[in-house]
Amino acid sequence: MTQTPPQSRPDQIGTTTPPPLVQSTAIWGKIGLLSFGGPTAQIALMHRLIVAERRWLSEAQFLNALSFCMLLPGPEAMQLATYAGWRIHGFLGGLIAGLLFVLPGALIMLCLGIAYVYFGTFGIVGALFLGVKAAIVVIVLQALIRLAKKALQKPHQWVTAIIGFCGIFILALPFPLIIAMAAIYGFVSNRQPQATSTLPPLPNGKDTAKTILIWAGIWWGPLLAIDLFADAPLLAEIGYFFSKLAVVTFGGAYAVLAYMAQDVVGQLGWLQPAEMMDGLGLAETTPGPLILVTEFVGFLAAFKTAGIAYGIAGAGIALWATFIPCFLWIFAGAPYLDWLTYQPGLQGALASIMAAVVGVIANLFAWFVLHLFFAKTSMTDLGMIHILTPDLASPDLRVIAITLVCAFLAFGRGLGLFWLLGLAALAGAMMHLIPLG
Repeated sequence: MTQTPPQSRPDQIGTTTPPPLVQSTAIWGKIGLLSFGGPTAQIALMHRLIVAERRWLSEAQFLNALSFCMLLPGPEAMQLATYAGWRIHGFLGGLIAGLLFVLPGALIMLCLGIAYVYFGTFGIVGALFLGVKAAIVVIVLQALIRLAKKALQKPHQWVTAIIGFCGIFILALPFPLIIAMAAIYGFVSNRQPQATSTLPPLPNGKDTAKTILIWAGIWWGPLLAIDLFADAPLLAEIGYFFSKLAVVTFGGAYAVLAYMAQDVVGQLGWLQPAEMMDGLGLAETTPGPLILVTEFVGFLAAFKTAGIAYGIAGAGIALWATFIPCFLWIFAGAPYLDWLTYQPGLQGALASIMAAVVGVIANLFAWFVLHLFFAKTSMTDLGMIHILTPDLASPDLRVIAITLVCAFLAFGRGLGLFWLLGLAALAGAMMHLIPLG
């Protein structure tokens, strides 16, 4: 169904032998359960668990894969997990990694969606997740520092990262434009002959075509069957809408969310603005990709039409149309990544993309911190300049305090991931239950 991962060259080797599949499966399940905080936090968590601690992938493999996934439509963190699983254990490893990255959060999101339509919002769960997100800020900062040390080796890479950050944070340039500019610069500036002597062969084109056909059938078969044979026009419409989203939305979760919110509320009328904001809030506070908000949208739109069973079906179809294409992109494209890294111009493009990605991740980190630390933010527009500005009169002192304590425990005491997240969640719950003054 997909091609075998190629042999790594010496500078890319992580571990000499892959871990047992059972062990890696447990780690992917752990990542799926702990991946709070959006793509920045999820990439940080994966880097810590599979690169820094276990060396299942080398830094070069991880950074090249991240650059590659940033070029694809859809949620880059889920695609990175799928690639890493494929790299370690082939097709089965990629399938397990991708599914476990999504399914825990999807199950939690479905439960919260059901609770939302029957009981409304509830505080203690949000308080627990808020504490976790305070710890995630620190985990993301650790990973950002590590990635910057690896990806920003030369002065021009630092300049690329700074331009990437300013381009998206200050000028609000489209993410694909920033990546394209970085890729062109890297390609043009790195055309010297490659030092390595052996160029890996291109993957078998017939295998690639077979992979594309199989996964396109898996993706579209159920959606077409619903449209043709089931008397459920809304479910078919949900499937087609999110399939279109999976193809045209480059730039990761935040680009998808902006595009989707506009259509779901303004054009299709599936949700009210307040419901869309509640869905985004639930996606922000649960593990898994932020794009799991598509599940909430599919669930709520179908629930309004025909009740709970129809709502669950809508959630499932939204998930299918959102994430099955990711397996297609990775299983068809991943076998070409090693070949690409041997091409001088393309290798330079990937390195330049990675430098720009560091700047983009720094932007997402700043976005995350500002929204977490302050109850109110606004966009300040000064001509071409657009800056997210916090309302300094609306700080959440409790969250800031939890974050500072977590920073001390992580950087000063080297506290482990589980302890850090557990203590942060406990602190969030206690601050919710114990009133101030």
